[in-house]
Amino acid sequence: MKIYFSPRSLEYNSPGHPESSDRIKIIKEYLEKKNYSFTNPTACTEKDILRVHTYKHLEAVKAGAFIDPDTPSLPHIYDYAVLSAGSALNAMENSLKGEISFSLMRPPGHHATPDRVMGFCYFNNLAIATAAYLRNNPEKKIAILDIDVHHGNGTEEIFRHNPNVLYISIHQYPLFPGTGTESGKNFINFPLPPGTGEKPYLYALEKSCDFISTFNPDLLGISLGFDTLYNDPISIFKLTIDSYTKIAEEISLLKKPMFLVMEGGYSKDIAQCTYNFLLSLES
Repeated sequence: MKIYFSPRSLEYNSPGHPESSDRIKIIKEYLEKKNYSFTNPTACTEKDILRVHTYKHLEAVKAGAFIDPDTPSLPHIYDYAVLSAGSALNAMENSLKGEISFSLMRPPGHHATPDRVMGFCYFNNLAIATAAYLRNNPEKKIAILDIDVHHGNGTEEIFRHNPNVLYISIHQYPLFPGTGTESGKNFINFPLPPGTGEKPYLYALEKSCDFISTFNPDLLGISLGFDTLYNDPISIFKLTIDSYTKIAEEISLLKKPMFLVMEGGYSKDIAQCTYNFLLSLES
């Protein structure tokens, strides 16, 4: 497995904000102790961003000219955001060589819409990688499985009418951003109630994988969130640390080239969850 990580993703913080550098730092240090190695990512280009975002949005992030209570305008945030998006792009490209690839970076991305920062997200990292894949492979298909506890409203909006993309999200509802209650031709949502535990979650995951198998994509992208854990401070799911072994086992049965892009997860146990998931996915 190739893991993309840059220490630059640890350089920024907003006091009291749950999306802090600590959550990525503890994962990196834990995986390092387990003998994983890391590759420095490269930033994406403006052309990459403009495949999914408006020019006005790009310029707003570049200038810090936006207002969102959850998504602060911080010094150099544009530079951190293009590096995180570029890391997702690097992971996608490397996965085409047959190697599972993981972008362990921040800021996350799945809430960013074509023209709006939202929910800790500035640019939609996985969407940027997906759009680049489709540009170079217009006849191929990609499935996106979003297992963050929050619905990836930005990703769904970007690809809602694209027949070459299947977007599936398993998420808590009601919960921010309050979307993801309906499904359509190429987007399927599993809104699950607060307090959902392992058994109903794995049932939704099994159904999700059935939809992916039927779609038969050439590539699989995973929006990887660990905020479904029982002790995550901003959600109310009841998965255990061992649940992520079972989640990865189910996903691995798809036997598709895949890349992973880090989204949320704010528990003190996020490193063990990540390790369990990666270890099972590689088995």
